[in-house]
Amino acid sequence: MKQIIDLRTGYHRLEERIRAHVILCRLALLLIRIIETTTGATWTTLRRELDRLHLGTFTGPTGLFRQVTALTKTQTDLLAKLGIPTPKQIIALEPTPR
Repeated sequence: MKQIIDLRTGYHRLEERIRAHVILCRLALLLIRIIETTTGATWTTLRRELDRLHLGTFTGPTGLFRQVTALTKTQTDLLAKLGIPTPKQIIALEPTPR
């Protein structure tokens, strides 16, 4: 399980924190399995593809804007299979106050 969700050792001493950590790990593994079953691809492949999405923040004399990288066909297909709406390309526009 640690290899799939890329966990590092957690040092918890209190029983409730250990239980919470185990529950979160099981939830993460469940979500991974649901995503793999829905898309028919491995988690490694899906993660590599979706890790290529980035949010850039650009500042200029007229203000600031945040933009998502353009989606590839594979990314669009993955999001569609999972029922996740594609993100807008421009996330925020904030003009410089005058």
